[in-house]
Amino acid sequence: MSQQDIEKNQVIKSVDMTERFGKKEVDGIVRCDACPVLCRIRPETTGACDRYANRSGNLVRVDPLVLVEKSLEKGEELVSFVEGVDEWDGNPIRGAETFVTAVGSGTTYPDYKPAPFIVSSEYEGVDTITVVSEGIFSYCGVKIKIDTDRHLGPETASVYCRGEQVGHVTTGEYGSQMLSLGGVNHLTGGSKKEGRVTCETLLALCNREAVELNIEGGSTVVVEAGKAPIINGVEEQRMRVGCGSATIGMFAQQWHGHVDEVIVVDDHITGVLTEHQAGKCLDIPPSGIRVNGRRSTPGRYFQVANPGSGWGGTDITDPLSIIKSIDQKVAKPGMRVLLTTTTGEESTFCVLNENFELVPTETPAAVEKVVNRIGENCEPSLCSVLFIGGAGGSLRAGVTENPVRITQSVKEAFARVTMGGAPVYVWPGGGITVMVDVIRMPRNSFGHVPTPALVAPIEFTLNRDLYQEIGGHMQHVQPLQQLEADYSASARREQRLLDNPWPLKPIDQS
Repeated sequence: MSQQDIEKNQVIKSVDMTERFGKKEVDGIVRCDACPVLCRIRPETTGACDRYANRSGNLVRVDPLVLVEKSLEKGEELVSFVEGVDEWDGNPIRGAETFVTAVGSGTTYPDYKPAPFIVSSEYEGVDTITVVSEGIFSYCGVKIKIDTDRHLGPETASVYCRGEQVGHVTTGEYGSQMLSLGGVNHLTGGSKKEGRVTCETLLALCNREAVELNIEGGSTVVVEAGKAPIINGVEEQRMRVGCGSATIGMFAQQWHGHVDEVIVVDDHITGVLTEHQAGKCLDIPPSGIRVNGRRSTPGRYFQVANPGSGWGGTDITDPLSIIKSIDQKVAKPGMRVLLTTTTGEESTFCVLNENFELVPTETPAAVEKVVNRIGENCEPSLCSVLFIGGAGGSLRAGVTENPVRITQSVKEAFARVTMGGAPVYVWPGGGITVMVDVIRMPRNSFGHVPTPALVAPIEFTLNRDLYQEIGGHMQHVQPLQQLEADYSASARREQRLLDNPWPLKPIDQS
């Protein structure tokens, strides 16, 4: 990276860097100890992570500090702010209407240093402290939710990226297939290449880039947070409205009088209208049609076919192949039978002829209307990427000299945890294990170090008196107004997402 490129970005104050890290060596080289790699950075170049650089013999943070502003009206979207953009009036004093995120802030490594920014502000009459740091997460991964009924691969099957195993298929959930990628075993427990590819895969996914994954014994999937999955080259369109049984229950009354039987094909639970409780309540007579699979409760069948990318997440392309038998003592020629799926994307309308054979024919408009309504009730198919990581010693020591006190404060709900200003879910049990939807964070919130590990922003916000009580680094607290004045020219400003609660809002401690 050239000096001109570095000049455009944020420069961490030399006074802070010389106090904490950035040891100078001969020939203008600076030793960076922001991670265990300990790069020796020559003048006007960057370290291995591209996050730190040597500018005129000083260690600087290349990426800008990100400030989130609480100035959105309903219906507006995320807006990025950079120097010279007219929408921002240039006033650096925003008070508690500005939240300092950890994106671009720097790290606490090697653990004993206070966090790069410990910021005081007042909101709704409450004095708060926000401790801001970029954490190095060796223990981290992503959980991916892919809205599809298509069979991606067997449960526990290995997931590969660029030939290296980076995770596995986990339990499927309602209308979605789930993947678990990363984790310390893939980052550090395999070959050097496996660790590097795993880190690069996680980084791309967390920064909302598209990644192609190959599932052992299954499909090739392109995953991008907030976008539809592309499965074996085909972009998925709809998430199913429900299982086959639920679809029967939802639309039975609308089919009543237009058909004599409906079979909703589903890999998990196939529904049969006349046997289903919905059909019984509507007094629809039995059709005499029996489908393959294991009968669970009336009108609900498991294992009608093998998993696949065909109808309803099964391996069939001919829906009539799931018909096991037709009882001629019950069935009547002329019966109208609809076979469809839980998304309504596939459907076949048949009439039973004199030989008790189902003959496909044109779907009546009234029946087609209900099939289309299934599609109307399907949500768009999306990929969701949730980062999960454990906040270890370096993060907690950067908050307080007695790290267990911040853990206790988080568990007792006296301290709020955010990542890039976005809300997180804190897992119960020991430690601080957090999970966050990357869509709710500022873009490019994540970085990496070549150890390999991900770098992710994390913020702890709590009452000022409590922060002092738990042994916080009070001597490093700086007012928000002063920080904004110092970084008014270099910070990147973004307006918060409306779905995100304001991080400085006082915690109800009643």
